[in-house]
Amino acid sequence: MDEMKMRFLIVDDDKNIRRLCVTIGSSLGFDCVEAESAEAALNDIDVHSPDIILADLMMPNMTGIDFLEQVKKLLPRTEVAIMTGHGSIESAVRAMKMGAYDFITKPFRIDELKLLLQRMEEKVQLVAENQFLRERVSAEMELNGIIGSSAKIQDVLRMVARLKDTRTPVLITGESGTGKELVARAVHYHGALAKRPFVAVDCGSLVPTLIESELFGYEKGAFTGAMRSKEGLFQAASGGTIFLDEIGELPLEMQAKLLRVLQEKEVRPVGSNNKVKVDVRVIAATNRDLEAAYRDGEFRKDLFFRLNVVTIHMPSLRERKSDIPTLVHWFLDKYAPKQMVQVSSEAMKCMLNYEWPGNVRELENCIERAVALGTDNLLDVADLPPAMHLGREHQAGAVEPQLSGSDLEELEKATIQRVFEQVRGDKVLAGKMLGISRATLYRKLKRYKIGESPERSMSLAVS
Repeated sequence: MDEMKMRFLIVDDDKNIRRLCVTIGSSLGFDCVEAESAEAALNDIDVHSPDIILADLMMPNMTGIDFLEQVKKLLPRTEVAIMTGHGSIESAVRAMKMGAYDFITKPFRIDELKLLLQRMEEKVQLVAENQFLRERVSAEMELNGIIGSSAKIQDVLRMVARLKDTRTPVLITGESGTGKELVARAVHYHGALAKRPFVAVDCGSLVPTLIESELFGYEKGAFTGAMRSKEGLFQAASGGTIFLDEIGELPLEMQAKLLRVLQEKEVRPVGSNNKVKVDVRVIAATNRDLEAAYRDGEFRKDLFFRLNVVTIHMPSLRERKSDIPTLVHWFLDKYAPKQMVQVSSEAMKCMLNYEWPGNVRELENCIERAVALGTDNLLDVADLPPAMHLGREHQAGAVEPQLSGSDLEELEKATIQRVFEQVRGDKVLAGKMLGISRATLYRKLKRYKIGESPERSMSLAVS
């Protein structure tokens, strides 16, 4: 996939200087735009979103210093260099203190400007790459957050692997708290579009009167308060993925407009007569039964079929209770990484018997709370939320659900793995903490292939 062109804006009231800079920028493969004044540049800066700006220091009405200050407020990641024809080193130094990348004195040599622009390009690319790597690491952690060895969660991971390099629309269904956004990010960041934008939109939280302008953008003066043009979320996601969470909450009128965007691959900003092309992959998610919703007239049937090309269903936590021990230890590692927090058998039994209406999100909050409020290194029933105690008391006379042999093995494996890592491979100490003999510990380590090698040991931390 070709990298997007570097966007280069030249701001100078001298037409000849602008033309020379455009020629040089074009020779470097930049997408060049001119502005004859700082005011003109600021008017359209949201539309062009330049990566690199070269601005004259002395311009009518607004100086390069004032322009720089405005740009840094609007586009903090854009690199700005200042041109000065007056040899004013003092002003140039002031500009650099305010965030300018560098300055260049007129008249300048072509190779001198080329070198400056190339260095600015490298800085922009470096910042972008660092941002990408941070997002990629975050996405890796989030994908690892889809923890479990149960059949249903493994089916989800297999679907992620199959869909990551396609542009097929995906509908993710499941109750709140099951991890639908984690799956959407995994599909995006582990595939061909990983370096492109990922924009998440919570359709349920958008103000009804502002939904259209948020999604599709607006023109300056389109409504009261629209002081400048602004691109919408679809334009921000162009070339990448837009994740429409809780799609079932969109009003019917907006559903019709969204359908047109998906069919025509273009948006019309509010207050504009012009349409803007967008090329985005759409991943939608819902905790509602959209099929029932369209039959009841609450969701457009044509939009449902447009979105529902491939469906990934996220199982509730009560449908995969065998994953609870693994998830508990995962969240303990997250919230108490250097503490040897153990889980009592009664506490684990309580968590296994609980129905988890809030799913994995509720389990994570439960463990975070227990770590924050706990006073020792044992997570016991008293450390769990009161709602779980009540549920346990109500179920006291009921027959407790039985774990299968494979579920018990997973629990044992996760416990031994966690203790073994906490004591850094000290088998004597691990045996004492687990309350088993050294011979039994050796058998268990061999059976579960724990501690075979550093790489293997690390990989067992996630399923």
